[in-house]
Amino acid sequence: MSASHLSASSVRRVIAEAAVVLTGAGLIVLAIGANQAWLDRHILPSFFLMRRWYVFLESSVRIAMTAAGLCLVLGLRRRAGRFAARRPGGVLAALLALVLAIGAGEMVLAWRHPSTEWLLADLEPLRRPDPRLGWTFVPRRTGRKTVGGRAIAFAFDADGHRVRDLDEPVDPARPTILFTGESVMVGEGLSWDETIPAQVGAMLGVQSANLAVHGYATDQSYMRLEAELPRFQRPIAVVSLFMTALFGRNLDDDRPYLGPELTWRPAVEHSRLFSLAKLIVPFRRDVTVERGVTITREVLRATSALAMARGATALIVVPQFNREDEAERMLRRRILDQAGLPYVFVEFDDDWRLPGDVHPNARTAHRIAVAIADRLRPR
Repeated sequence: MSASHLSASSVRRVIAEAAVVLTGAGLIVLAIGANQAWLDRHILPSFFLMRRWYVFLESSVRIAMTAAGLCLVLGLRRRAGRFAARRPGGVLAALLALVLAIGAGEMVLAWRHPSTEWLLADLEPLRRPDPRLGWTFVPRRTGRKTVGGRAIAFAFDADGHRVRDLDEPVDPARPTILFTGESVMVGEGLSWDETIPAQVGAMLGVQSANLAVHGYATDQSYMRLEAELPRFQRPIAVVSLFMTALFGRNLDDDRPYLGPELTWRPAVEHSRLFSLAKLIVPFRRDVTVERGVTITREVLRATSALAMARGATALIVVPQFNREDEAERMLRRRILDQAGLPYVFVEFDDDWRLPGDVHPNARTAHRIAVAIADRLRPR
């Protein structure tokens, strides 16, 4: 074997070992640096996972990263070096396979489209595209689905408001309490009479208008209210839903959204792999979170201003499912308390959700409705 061949083989071995060591050391450093305080800043609270679950997952991932790093540094370094020295073509083939796999994955995901288009799939209640809001409910129809073992009917009038029946549309001429939000306010898994707007309306003897839409962020709810409110001749109150566990939606830009000074911006098209990675690891940069806090505060202030400009009471309802942790408390105080926004906080420990679902059950919706009615009744 020639000296030049030995030299090239040694170089390949050294490069391969160095790459493996750097990768393993990087995993170990990242696992150590990503402590719980760092994770709480960059991985936001989730509506779909209780804190103790995602803390367990985060800790498990850190342990796995440390173990993988040690395995690379102590166990695989020499093997990788020998493989690169003896079979350089195998290394190139592996790298080429990796590139091709990424490209194929992007093509498959583009075909399946794991983005906000899932909100437009054949899922009840049906939605349709909207150029300004992203999507709205399909109007003038009744859909049915089974949630928690119960058959639930979703009826929407000509303006896309959820109503008891198509024969009972919302009347803009009547005194009305308007409700904005997402699936919790829509009443996912609940009959019309069990929804929060219907219960508040019944308690106060006033018509309710449910403007909420599944999957909406805070700015989408505001934009829908801005478009709908002028139609109502006698608005009494505007009740908006805000949940710290859904704050992450306010940071998304793969849908129409509001930027600084509430300027409308179109959806940003991302790589499908990027979208999937964000779903699996919802990491947010500090600057992204700070911008989201500022804009969310602006949106909620603008919501209150819209209501008050029409002589209506503005109220934000903040349901807290499971005991509020420090990260959620910090978000609530920064967004609502520091802005002096009027809100009612309702906290639930357990037994609040529908069977087999993450949405509140009828009993929980009733408690939220009572809290809203108690705040509105004296006004």
